[in-house]
Amino acid sequence: MESVDWSTEWRSSLVWIAGVWVATVLVLGLVAVLIVRGTTWGRQFWRLAGPFVRPTHGERATWRPTVFILVLLLLVVLSVRINLLLSYNTNELSTALQNLDAGAFWRAIGVFAVIAAVYVAATLVTYYVGQSFVIRLWEYLNARFLGDWLGDRVYHRSRFSATQVDNPDQRIQEDIRTFATTTYTLSLGPSGAVSALVTIPSFTIVLWQLSGPLSVFGLEIPRAMTFIAFLYVIVASVFAFRIGRPLIRLNFLNEGLEAFYRYGLVRVRDNAENIAFARGETIERRTLDGRFSDVIANYWRIVIRTLKFQGYNLGVSQISAVFAIIIQAPRFFARAISLGDVQQTAQAFSQVHDALSFFRNAYDQFAAYRAVLDRLTGLLDSDEQARELPMVPVDDRPDGVVVRDLTVNRPDGGTLVRDLSLELGRAEALLVTGRSGTGKTTLLRSLADLWPYAEGRVERPVGDGAVFLAQQPYLPLGTLRTALAYPAAPETVSDDEAARVLRATALGHLVGRLDDEEVWWRTLSPGEQQRVGFARLLIARPAVVFLDEATASLDEGLEHDLYTLLRAELPDLVLVSVGHRSSLEPFHTRRLDLQGEGEWSASVLVAP
Repeated sequence: MESVDWSTEWRSSLVWIAGVWVATVLVLGLVAVLIVRGTTWGRQFWRLAGPFVRPTHGERATWRPTVFILVLLLLVVLSVRINLLLSYNTNELSTALQNLDAGAFWRAIGVFAVIAAVYVAATLVTYYVGQSFVIRLWEYLNARFLGDWLGDRVYHRSRFSATQVDNPDQRIQEDIRTFATTTYTLSLGPSGAVSALVTIPSFTIVLWQLSGPLSVFGLEIPRAMTFIAFLYVIVASVFAFRIGRPLIRLNFLNEGLEAFYRYGLVRVRDNAENIAFARGETIERRTLDGRFSDVIANYWRIVIRTLKFQGYNLGVSQISAVFAIIIQAPRFFARAISLGDVQQTAQAFSQVHDALSFFRNAYDQFAAYRAVLDRLTGLLDSDEQARELPMVPVDDRPDGVVVRDLTVNRPDGGTLVRDLSLELGRAEALLVTGRSGTGKTTLLRSLADLWPYAEGRVERPVGDGAVFLAQQPYLPLGTLRTALAYPAAPETVSDDEAARVLRATALGHLVGRLDDEEVWWRTLSPGEQQRVGFARLLIARPAVVFLDEATASLDEGLEHDLYTLLRAELPDLVLVSVGHRSSLEPFHTRRLDLQGEGEWSASVLVAP
């Protein structure tokens, strides 16, 4: 092997790095196009990462992701060049030792020190740039998926999609992070696909120069080491893919089963009091044990399959560790090559072998990556289906409610309310009654454009002008002030205003806890939570309020006080209440009785 002129090598290396970097950019671009157009997982990948990579992603144009990728490619090429130089340096060190040449040895050590320093610096820079790329991709995808899921009320509408996805929260929180990190690891990372593709031709040239002829059954094969390396890895990879293929399905199934089990645990936590009252620990344990057993059974299948896959890979890798030395040993004993040549041959063979084996060794990781691609694109598909669901059109009417020819159906096609028309003006109030199952709450959902199985037209205030208050008001994470202001920002509620509405709704004992961080939906009783809902109304001061049994957890005395307070503070309020108690009638001017099977009747209670 020819020696390297280290005095001019820095210049040669810069030219080599520049040329290989340009070639890598061009080849990678061509390969990416072929993968995106020719494979399902490539299209899934581009659907997720394409908008980030394109210079015009988001609301403003930015070339930063593109620059990150180009820099990472440059660092990959630099890393391969450093490994090449280290292989030549190893050759010189070993040859100097063989020849007992102390001067050559120490010169080689000096060169090694310089190469090692560059290697350390390049490794640290690669880590920082790589992690910066991962974090920015993670941030982009999180913002995109959150916006997609929360926008247009998809988080709610998706409940009615034909193909519902499990655990969208896990897909956003966990799968996005996994996608970002694995994308970098498998592609642009120090041991990724790009590094492998650059390493193969670079070290194949070295291997070609060091290889000698090999006689097989009387047939002499020139440069045999190079052909053997490629043949060895290709055959090994074919068998590895056959062994590892089931891991794709098993990893996808594992994600779903673990999420199913975790959801069961969350349900127990969120319904702890009801379960404790019913002494349901035994049946809950049985349910959770069943779900956990499914997780373990699938995990064992992954373990057995991985055991076969990794065992095969380890065996192939161990054989390759001494393969090159065995092949070159006869030439070394014949003094045709030096010890340094043998060492460099083994190093070059190892680099080529590892690069060619990348796709074999990374198959199990790629299998898990495919599962992540399926789960994330599945969530996007579900969001799109949810957006396509029909909803009752709502026109803005600032001071009243008008319903025209509204028909509300069940998901199975049965009719709950047929051809309902009504008009409520300023200060009017409607009480909606009917036995359970006649569609009272579903009617409110239709008026809130949340129910896809309805048709007709609705006119009411949009945005903050209309408030829907459920039987169990939603209390967000954070302080009590946050709960009172919701969905507005907590800083919009002053101390005085908060104290006033709390005292007015019989919650004066909470005035001193306005800024306490609590899990308020567990801390407060159902009745207290309903009173927080009324306090929120007094702060928001909407034009129209829809109450869905919003006083069901209160006694009639407190119910009377809250409705009286609402009328006193908001005299022009248009009110629609769902309820069963006759004590609600004095606070309403009209009554709508849902009779089932689409029938209904309307009556006047008192003049407005």
